[in-house]
Amino acid sequence: MVNIHQPYRENTLLRRSYNLIAPLYDFAIERPLLKARTRSLRGLLAEMPGRVLVSGVGTGLDLPLLPAIHRYTALDFSAAMLSRARPRGANLHIDWVLGDSMALPFTDAQFDHVVLHLILAVVPHPEKCLGEAARVLKPGGTILVFDKFLRPQQHAWLRRALNPLTRRIATRMDVVFEEVLCEVPQLRVVSDRPLLAGGWFRGIVLLKV
Repeated sequence: MVNIHQPYRENTLLRRSYNLIAPLYDFAIERPLLKARTRSLRGLLAEMPGRVLVSGVGTGLDLPLLPAIHRYTALDFSAAMLSRARPRGANLHIDWVLGDSMALPFTDAQFDHVVLHLILAVVPHPEKCLGEAARVLKPGGTILVFDKFLRPQQHAWLRRALNPLTRRIATRMDVVFEEVLCEVPQLRVVSDRPLLAGGWFRGIVLLKV
């Protein structure tokens, strides 16, 4: 069933913020996160062609790192971000979609792989985002997650103190991945590696069983 509800509209300020910062986004994060992105995307198998959803594609920093063998669907809630992403996908077969990662406009079990890079800690409801990724994923398919997460029971007082502000204009600082995963029981962890900032940023591969 195709989802028409759009939870991202609950946070209008966040949507406007990403439209405004699109020109600055690459400058802020491209170089610092390049190696971590590359390591995460090594989990995307290139031996057999498949359909891949890049949910929350942003300005397309992942696109030059993706194997050309697959057919991609790149989705984001920001038209400005998608506009900047398009040139980076010039060498790939990509369908572009303006939509909501928490209410994907696709039917069930369409994709062989889903890429969730720096999106679970951005959306207001990460459990909805992960649940939607699982819904549109075929059984036996994989989800590649790269994002910043707190560990269970981790205090991180400063991050939690900043969260009420940052969650409205850029990203959440308080997401505990294990709590999000508990809401999506059809997924299991294949690998979980620290990628950056002492393990704050993690690369996680999930399998749909």
